Amino acid sequence: MTKLSSYLLGATALSFTLTAPAAFGQESDEAVLDEIVVIGQYLYTDQVNALKTPTPVIDVPQSLSIVTADQIDQQGFQSIGDIIDYTPGVNTSQGEGHRDAVVFRGVRSTADFFIDGVRDDVQYYRPLYNLEQIEILRGPNALLFGRGGSGGILNRVTKKGVVGETFTGYQASADTFGGYGVQLDSNISTSDTSAFRINAMYESLENHRDFYDGDRFGINPTARFELSPATTLDLSYEYLDHERFIDRGIPTGADGRPVEAFENIVFGDPDLNETKLEAHLLRARLEHEFTENLKGNFSAFYGDYDKSYQNFYASSYDEASTPGIVTLDGYLDTTQRENLILSGNLVGEFQTGGIGHTVITGAEYIDTSNDNDRFNVLWNTTLDDNEMFDIQRPLNLSGGTGINSDGVPTSADFTTDLNDFTKAEVDVFSAYIQDEIEISAMLDLIVGARFDSFDIEVLNVPADETRSRKDEKVSPRLGLVFKPRENVSFYASYSESFLPRSGEQFASINGAANQLDPDEFTNLEAGLKWEIRRGLSLTAAVFEIEQSSPQVADNDPETLDIIDSETQGFEAQLQGQVTDRWFVTAGYSYLDGEIVDRTGPTGRTPRELPENMFSLWNTYKVTSKFGLGLGLTYQDESFINNSNTATLPDYTRVDAAAYYDVSERLRVQLNVENLTDELYFPNAHSTHQATVGAPLNARVTISGRF
Repeated sequence: MTKLSSYLLGATALSFTLTAPAAFGQESDEAVLDEIVVIGQYLYTDQVNALKTPTPVIDVPQSLSIVTADQIDQQGFQSIGDIIDYTPGVNTSQGEGHRDAVVFRGVRSTADFFIDGVRDDVQYYRPLYNLEQIEILRGPNALLFGRGGSGGILNRVTKKGVVGETFTGYQASADTFGGYGVQLDSNISTSDTSAFRINAMYESLENHRDFYDGDRFGINPTARFELSPATTLDLSYEYLDHERFIDRGIPTGADGRPVEAFENIVFGDPDLNETKLEAHLLRARLEHEFTENLKGNFSAFYGDYDKSYQNFYASSYDEASTPGIVTLDGYLDTTQRENLILSGNLVGEFQTGGIGHTVITGAEYIDTSNDNDRFNVLWNTTLDDNEMFDIQRPLNLSGGTGINSDGVPTSADFTTDLNDFTKAEVDVFSAYIQDEIEISAMLDLIVGARFDSFDIEVLNVPADETRSRKDEKVSPRLGLVFKPRENVSFYASYSESFLPRSGEQFASINGAANQLDPDEFTNLEAGLKWEIRRGLSLTAAVFEIEQSSPQVADNDPETLDIIDSETQGFEAQLQGQVTDRWFVTAGYSYLDGEIVDRTGPTGRTPRELPENMFSLWNTYKVTSKFGLGLGLTYQDESFINNSNTATLPDYTRVDAAAYYDVSERLRVQLNVENLTDELYFPNAHSTHQATVGAPLNARVTISGRF
């Protein structure tokens, strides 16, 4: 707590310094188009959002960032990972080349994703084509999100039908790698009370690495019906079809760093390293205003996912003994999942004795069916899943056959060595209540709790063994918001979350006797939110996340050791219009943690925890039609593994943009990534799988609306 106390003192001093008057220069009288403004002071309007209540951002006792569709377009973001690069407190993990993987304040996650406030936990690359905004909330908070969310969550808010408007937007782009894509956004007002909207996209994928290619297609028709002045129904269906090459990166050498000499070598099979996803997503949301002060909503979600990925990757490399030889491993993994999620909320606003209340009470039911199997590769020469190859470009491997490092022909089989095959059924029931209490105009108290019943049954098909476990947890949340001025707030909060021992993807239940309790996460946070001027805000937070993980005691299997570990840090973000011409978003985070085992602190740092991260993006309108963008993202060095024997070097990447409005309905834009052509390694999955960042590249985009 000593470090956290010092962070708190530093943040308090910073906040008092920043509340002094600030001048950002004279604003221009010239009318300027395309100003980026975070959607309202509130995170609702007609959109579903992660907070569930109509709470002003300045009154939320939690660190969050909002990235709008306009900002996605201006910075040329193509993926969730691109957005994370410019968000404080979070960084990316490799995700084995087939999925989004985010590290929220030092906690890696592949499942803490939501769409319109509903859990979206399958491992895949999420597209951006149909989004109004992305909300990234940091810190454990099971009250609103349930299990997981151990470091934070990412919520995608999709576009809905707009009643009373008819328009069509389009976008076409091509990059210097040879990739291209098109997007369509068309809205038709079908009556005075209904609208139909369709978003669609196609992408042909290319990058700087050998063999990399792929394509993905998405279509999302939606309909909005205003059933009455008090009732609105939104319906949505989304189909996704995605296929791409899997690249697991390059090995680390004797110094524990990625071997730069291997930057152009792909340690995989050009024909067999691939992932495929086909998904059908149906969403419905009914909102009703019972009275001016009582509103309700009900949502239903059904997702049917069919996912597969197979790959070879570098599993071992000894630069000192055999510098020209690499060991490859591989596997084939398939997942079929069906999610049914039903949830409902009531939000009421009332007063008792002069004290205001905004109360949300709700319930959620989740029914998940998950089939997962994995086959290890089996080499006919070694009769196991490892084989050695000479390091060359390309490797002597294609279509599962090749020549090993001894010059002997070898072939791989993905159908013989079954590693696991499980069928899981998951039932979750949750109920929660939260009260935002306005004690005075300057002081709010937030208090609430959530009850979760998590019931899982896993069938191990080869062993014909069924194991089950039921966890019931109550997760509290407490927050305090002090507003000395209408545009300034200081907050403190405490929240909890948990992760069952079946993990994020439900493949197994750990512990020989199923006795292990869930991992528990607690978050203690204090921060500042300051609306410097309309459309420009500063936020800052200090935090401490503690993870309690039960493990079977070494000397007595009947008892558990509770292992506690902590991550502490500070983060700040400035975002908005400095002037009518100048938009800026800048973020900084400091993260500090230590691995703890049964014997106590180890002195080792958790993997994927860069001590310092900084990002800055500026967009400046030179004229009413022409604008420029310039930014950078910096990431400190971090460890690839928990043993701290492999390291990702620090890096700074510079990006730029320029756009020209040919007319009010047509824009031409150029985005340049890695302007200085730096060789860098943005993330990794394990010791010998470090991602090679893209060199200097550019993309031209034509967009418009009619």
